[in-house]
Amino acid sequence: MSRPKTLRKVVAPPNFKGYRPYGTNVEANESVDLLYEEYEAIKLADYDLMNHLEASQLMGISRATFARIYETARRKIAKALVETIEIKTVYGDALLDKHWYVCGDCQTRFTIPKTIKEQQCPLCKSGNIELLNT
Repeated sequence: MSRPKTLRKVVAPPNFKGYRPYGTNVEANESVDLLYEEYEAIKLADYDLMNHLEASQLMGISRATFARIYETARRKIAKALVETIEIKTVYGDALLDKHWYVCGDCQTRFTIPKTIKEQQCPLCKSGNIELLNT
């Protein structure tokens, strides 16, 4: 029996639902699912320029696990670029750092500070919000 997966700590969810290739005649039948933890690995290593040890400690996983997640993310992004297919973000095995919400009307992602009692979207003031990290 294998060990249960440890949830990977993600500071914030991606600010997008996906990316679609522009200017191709290819039908969008296929897509690549980029997990939140894979997005976080790419962000930490390539955007924030952290080394694998620092990033793995921030995510609460081993360096080897971080390297595997990072490699998987790079391969998925490369496949999407070369084969001109859509990239979609998927929750996966992530543990969000705070309670993140998404507005059902304007798709804004946000947190609600503990000092605020009413739960509504800060952008459009809609009450149609959903908790992301359930």
